[in-house]
Amino acid sequence: MCLSIPGKLIEITGQLDETFRTGKVSFDGVIKEVSLTLVPEAKVNDYVMVHVGAAISVVDEIEAKKTFDLLKQLNELQDLDPPELN
Repeated sequence: MCLSIPGKLIEITGQLDETFRTGKVSFDGVIKEVSLTLVPEAKVNDYVMVHVGAAISVVDEIEAKKTFDLLKQLNELQDLDPPELN
């Protein structure tokens, strides 16, 4: 199953133009670089839904936190874990 995961946009890191914006999103302290191309309206401190490395929508903070907590309870956040080193 493919999921989008809510996170908080903490920094806009690449802003050549609206087409190629990137930013750092925090998922409960795990920071990932994501594309902001599909959400030109997103600004720092907004919550965004992220799917396959791209923010796909801006969402309400309360709903984002509820969704993240539910995904955590369902153990569906393994993709956020760093890879194990052998």
